[in-house]
Amino acid sequence: QVQLVESGGGLVQTGASLRLSCAASGRSLGTVTTGWFRQVPGKEREFVAAISWVGASTSYAESVKGRFTISRDNAKNMGYLQMNSLKPEDTALYYCAARRGANMPPSSNEYDYWGQGTQVTVSS
Repeated sequence: QVQLVESGGGLVQTGASLRLSCAASGRSLGTVTTGWFRQVPGKEREFVAAISWVGASTSYAESVKGRFTISRDNAKNMGYLQMNSLKPEDTALYYCAARRGANMPPSSNEYDYWGQGTQVTVSS
């Protein structure tokens, strides 16, 4: 079992930066693939980024590529999502997720563990 708790969300203006954190317990993030997803009301949960436990490979949605960076600190058992150049369309509830496999699928159904989410709101 992996317990995940997100933090770091907030209200920012267009162009600002935020860093989301994901605190893990129960298992090392160095042994699972960690992903970030986001969801707005009335829409499906959307893949944002993932980092594999094998070789720290990463994957990003096209909409955030070049602006967001996913990382993890195995010593602290923390995952991070650095978000730069934020846009109003980035507004969503952001979730940290983890899966036992090494792949980084964009489907939320492929992830085994989920946090409760942290709200990010970007004003124009």
